[in-house]
Amino acid sequence: MTEPDGVDRLLLEEAAAYAGRRTVVLDDVTGSLVAGLPGVAGFFCDSLVDERTVRAAAPAAAPSEWPDRELLEGAGLVVARLPKSLAALDELAGAVAAYAAPDVVLLAGGLVRHLSRGMNDVLSQHFGEVHATLGRHKARALVAERPRDGAAGPETWPHGERHEAEDLTVLAHGGVFAGTGIDVGTRVLLDVLDRLPQDATEVVDLGCGNGVLSVGVARALPAARVLGTDVSAAAVDSTLATAEANGVLDQVHAVRTDGLEGVEPGSLDLVVCNPPFHRGTALDRSTTPHLFGEVGKALRPGGELWTVWNSHLPYLPMLRARVGSTSVVTQNPRFTVTRSRRPG
Repeated sequence: MTEPDGVDRLLLEEAAAYAGRRTVVLDDVTGSLVAGLPGVAGFFCDSLVDERTVRAAAPAAAPSEWPDRELLEGAGLVVARLPKSLAALDELAGAVAAYAAPDVVLLAGGLVRHLSRGMNDVLSQHFGEVHATLGRHKARALVAERPRDGAAGPETWPHGERHEAEDLTVLAHGGVFAGTGIDVGTRVLLDVLDRLPQDATEVVDLGCGNGVLSVGVARALPAARVLGTDVSAAAVDSTLATAEANGVLDQVHAVRTDGLEGVEPGSLDLVVCNPPFHRGTALDRSTTPHLFGEVGKALRPGGELWTVWNSHLPYLPMLRARVGSTSVVTQNPRFTVTRSRRPG
């Protein structure tokens, strides 16, 4: 179990006032909540990495799908880490209000520096009473009670947005990076997908997010099988929804996995990705070198990695060392697209 942080300690202390209620935990990142709270009936983590951390800390606890009516039904206390995205909080609160017990208490905590008035406003759309606890351990919790009748529930997700210039409809769940938009870096990579190797058939969109690149590759390579991979359950669901909305679900599949875990070495013709990767909506570049190394092993000899990255980052030598010969496809002051080829 990872050492509990200030948010964990605050939530454990505040939850003591509701002892005896059927308890559900959402998005535990250290395992401290599931292992430390009495009477936990179940848990859900969007991130597969977090889920594995929780299972190591509490082996008897079984993860659930999301949104899962069975997980939340009858829950009198839901303890959650506050997401930074208001859209993610909206989706979470809507599911709790719709599925949990009428007297449910949603206890959602975060670091004080990450809290905003907008979080109270979102919770108030789903609950009749919202207040904040006193701050301690550099953290604070928002407490929501009295679910509102008729408030928007989980059936309203994923949300969608039409992008006429790209002839693309993007669907996304609340916690997915870029939401229903198209990230600026992704746009740069989209613009050069017509230059991808046309003989590539086994393709992975690494860190697929809302599925924009998966759809773009499927359109550029009609004979390709495109696999989107992401640690986030919301991202996987969003990619599949975006693929279906754009008529390429027969080409695109998506799985929740850590990096290229489960992909056979030397089996891929092409990998596309848009690092840096994100933990929820938080920037996390720490995994990028490792993932480039995974790509180098997963590509067949002569296979290629096409990736877009912030131009100031020192990725060229990293790509050459971990994948193979690397050239710049296109570049502007903000973003660089590179093509890396595995030797052989």
